[in-house]
Amino acid sequence: MVVKCVKVSEKGQIAIPLDIRTAAGIFQGEELIMIEEEGKILIEKLKDVSTKLKDDFKDILKCSENSLKEVWDNSEDDIWSSYLEK
Repeated sequence: MVVKCVKVSEKGQIAIPLDIRTAAGIFQGEELIMIEEEGKILIEKLKDVSTKLKDDFKDILKCSENSLKEVWDNSEDDIWSSYLEK
């Protein structure tokens, strides 16, 4: 773990120290996301967060598809489909 103090500028900007950027693999032009919760600030690389979110929702998607499959695949839908075709 690397701990550094940074100062907030008049415009609300901070600089991430080089050794922290190097350790985190943060490069110029890379997009970061900042999350505030209960006074704590978390900074993560945006591409890492989007990958984690996809992984987190993968199980939910699979579960919802399986639970709704019987609703989607039924003969009553065929009846409604015939009305829509008219």
